[in-house]
Amino acid sequence: MSPAPLQLVLASASPRREALLRRLGLAPEVVPSELPEDVPTGEAPRASVLRLAEAKGRSVAARLGGRANASACVVLAADTEVALEGRVLGKPRDAEEAVGMLRALAGRTHEVLTAVFLLRTDNGRAVCEVERSLVRFHDYDERTIAAYVASGEGRDKAGGYAIQGQGARLAESVEGSLSNVIGLPVERLAEWLARIDVDLDALREPRTDLTRPSE
Repeated sequence: MSPAPLQLVLASASPRREALLRRLGLAPEVVPSELPEDVPTGEAPRASVLRLAEAKGRSVAARLGGRANASACVVLAADTEVALEGRVLGKPRDAEEAVGMLRALAGRTHEVLTAVFLLRTDNGRAVCEVERSLVRFHDYDERTIAAYVASGEGRDKAGGYAIQGQGARLAESVEGSLSNVIGLPVERLAEWLARIDVDLDALREPRTDLTRPSE
């Protein structure tokens, strides 16, 4: 008797990441990690995204393991940060901080780093990798900043902007993966899954809701 197919669990409440996975034909079960995403002062951007992605993934895997009806799955967790000159900008706490971030980014090139953590719950195999993109912003004016912040789109977004929305007007160019800037480098997913012996195409098969309580 062949083993049951693995189910894909997205350890994130990000609708952007879920949408990117669905474009690949995947239907992930969404189980947010609910962990705080604080970045200690002085922590390097790469170290930060790696730490947070793994912490999110292992937290969700532990919760799933405690469910009586949980089946074997692949947990996918990710963390995306915007970094300028080696400093993580994080998510703006308010409009004033968002304005400050966009001022700092105007006319300059910044890094977008996304760490992706993948864990198989049946054998514990895991991989955690980082993808890096460079984004250059136009040298926009204060009026553009004020209008964008007022739109509310950049609220709760790393760096205070969303490049897949109105934030596209701020960007002059992107070097590297655009999906990475959105929140998940889907171009690398098949490669990273293969490292834990998971076939991306196999995850496209229909799945049942693994979080549904047993009856």
